[in-house]
Amino acid sequence: MDNDKPLQPETEDEIEIEPVRQSSDKMLYCEAEPPPTVEKVKPAQENSETDLEIEDDDKFFTTGQKELYLEACKLMGVVPVSYFIRNMEESYVNLNHHGLGPRGTKAIAIALVNISNNHLGLEGARIISDFFERNSSSIWSLELSGNDFKEDSAALLCQALSTNYRIKKLDLSHNQFSDVGGEHLGQMLAINVGLTSLDLSWNNFHTRGAVALCNGLRGNVTLTKLDLSMNGFGNEVALALGEVLRLNSCLVYLDIGGNDIGNEGASKISKGLESNESLRVLKLFLNPINMDGAILLILAIKRNPKSRMEELDISNVLVSEQFMKTLDGVYAIHPQLDVVFKAVQGLSPKKTIFLLTNPMKLIQSYADQHKITIVDFFKSLNPTGTMKMSVDEFQKVMIEQNKVPLNQYQVREVIKKLDEKTGMVNFSFLNTMKP
Repeated sequence: MDNDKPLQPETEDEIEIEPVRQSSDKMLYCEAEPPPTVEKVKPAQENSETDLEIEDDDKFFTTGQKELYLEACKLMGVVPVSYFIRNMEESYVNLNHHGLGPRGTKAIAIALVNISNNHLGLEGARIISDFFERNSSSIWSLELSGNDFKEDSAALLCQALSTNYRIKKLDLSHNQFSDVGGEHLGQMLAINVGLTSLDLSWNNFHTRGAVALCNGLRGNVTLTKLDLSMNGFGNEVALALGEVLRLNSCLVYLDIGGNDIGNEGASKISKGLESNESLRVLKLFLNPINMDGAILLILAIKRNPKSRMEELDISNVLVSEQFMKTLDGVYAIHPQLDVVFKAVQGLSPKKTIFLLTNPMKLIQSYADQHKITIVDFFKSLNPTGTMKMSVDEFQKVMIEQNKVPLNQYQVREVIKKLDEKTGMVNFSFLNTMKP
């Protein structure tokens, strides 16, 4: 029997919709906006030998996804499965005994945009690009990682995305884009007004392609999250990244881990951090940066009074106690910041315990000894005696108070627990919070 030729579907009484088993690996999925719906219309005359029967019932379908599925079936050379068309909007669909075969399965995967790791190549990129260029789909999240996409595929996908404003999240990681692909992606990012999240990790961008990407990012006004990790493009691109951070006012999350960026590159990136007012997370993990480069980065944040940085990931860097003292000064200005590093060189066990002791437990112990509540303790520090105060004021009184002596790191941990992300701390959270 030809495995690619679908069998006739079971009767409706025999159909059972079951949950699809999920592997322990990363889940692959499609997300869609609430779609425009169209009632199914039963054709005047049905052919019982075709697998394109449409029943007259109360179900609805997304016309864009149906069209994509039919296009994919043409590409794969398989007959569409009517049962799948009828049920493609359901949460779970059981496709056992439909004789899909590998090509039929791939057609369904394309329709669901669940098409990571399917080796679609240039032909797959062409059909997806043609479909999205028409801008007719309600799909807004697209995962295309691990599909052997190269430069020609980048050209097709970027042409479609240049005019498509519906796609918000796009995963193109683990493909084979290089310099030409980077140029296409940069041109697309310069004019795209839809994408908010883009994953380009684990590709092959070198200097030219990565710089072209950065050129497109400088004027982009919608992208907030970008993952460029594990591309190995080096210090030369760091200058362009610094310019992105200086000029772009939209990017909130940037991952450039594993890119062979050293202290020279950290210096260039720090120039952008001195004036950036939007970035909150910068990941530099697995780059050959040492403590000197790390100091340049944190001092750049300190010099920027409008910095909104919340996390700097340099978690492979071993720092010194002198670095920690410098970091104290940064935290004093930016209490919302969290710098993640590997460890402190030569720190004694006693000091380590002091740094890491849970501050909320220390405060709770004090409150218990004095027969007050932990909320009463915090209210006593607030001149107004209310449940709220600004983060800056709270940090100052927590350092100055001598009831429960805490270091900068412990104060910062307390702020994290109480911060409303509005520049205010709220003690009422403690009524439901465990230390």
